[in-house]
Amino acid sequence: MQENIFSLSLNALGAILENAGFQKFRAKQIYHWLYVRYVENFEAMDNLPKDLKTYLNKNFTTKSAHICKEEKSLDGSVKYLFQTQDNLSYEAVFLKMKEDKFTLCLSSQVGCKVGCSFCLTAKGGFVRNLSAGEIVYQVLAIKKQQGIPHNKAINIVYMGMGEPLDNLDNVVSAIKITAELDGLGISTRRQTISTSGIAPKIKKLGALNLGVQLAISLHAVDDKLRTELMPINKAYNIQAIIDEVANFPIDSRKRVMFEYLVIDNLNDDLDSAKKLVALLNKLKAKVNLIYFNPHEGSIYKRPSVEKVEAFREFLLKKGLLCTIRESKGLDISAACGQLRERTITQKGA
Repeated sequence: MQENIFSLSLNALGAILENAGFQKFRAKQIYHWLYVRYVENFEAMDNLPKDLKTYLNKNFTTKSAHICKEEKSLDGSVKYLFQTQDNLSYEAVFLKMKEDKFTLCLSSQVGCKVGCSFCLTAKGGFVRNLSAGEIVYQVLAIKKQQGIPHNKAINIVYMGMGEPLDNLDNVVSAIKITAELDGLGISTRRQTISTSGIAPKIKKLGALNLGVQLAISLHAVDDKLRTELMPINKAYNIQAIIDEVANFPIDSRKRVMFEYLVIDNLNDDLDSAKKLVALLNKLKAKVNLIYFNPHEGSIYKRPSVEKVEAFREFLLKKGLLCTIRESKGLDISAACGQLRERTITQKGA
């Protein structure tokens, strides 16, 4: 069976080539073709000897996934649907934050085990983890599709389908591969892992000291509501998460992000804002308020602009750094999992 070459670090590829009788430096040449020139055909890598091309074609594949559908928003964001070799699908999003600042939102799993009540991805259940190569390929394919130069700085957020810490080994491998200077060269400080709060895995990630940023999907200030929204809270409650975040190694110039999905008449009141300040007052934290993005069948509603603005102003007055995430892609399948769900439904019709 051919191995997905995008799952290999530069050192791993070099070691494999060396064991097969080739010079180790060939790995850098291959990385340059894949991640700098965006060339995925081994035959087109014209500085490689013929016997190496033959070896690569026999033992490796670059065809682990492909973009099968995309939707473009008026605001410049694009949602991509990837299809795997085993006919599964997952999403990634290109976000144009400012004129020349780009963020890629990546998936880590097909489906998700966490089962958040507000999330469309949970509707389809969990299918499998994405391999490191399937995660990395999202970056390569979107950069290629968007015509983004190899040396253009971009940000990565693991906030798409799935719980990244539930697929920690593959996500960590993907982070290291995308950070390779001879490849995509995306610094770990430009990569953010978002988690629903698997406390032991937060500790494990911290021990690796990768330099990545951490974002906690909090969404509630008391365990009762958070358990309603996120059943995982039964296993790892708010205090357990806070305890691990307090020990997580972060860049001295950075803060741990707490994502707070604002839902109409559920968690958008000033009493919740007061509790949030009390909860985070001893941490180096930043709150990112997110408007709930309605999708068909959801019992929750989008909050008013006035309430979200008042929530933010309260936090700022109390000294808690806070921003409101700019809504992107509202004219397309904006909710995570929506494009995948609709495509599956259409195929089944």
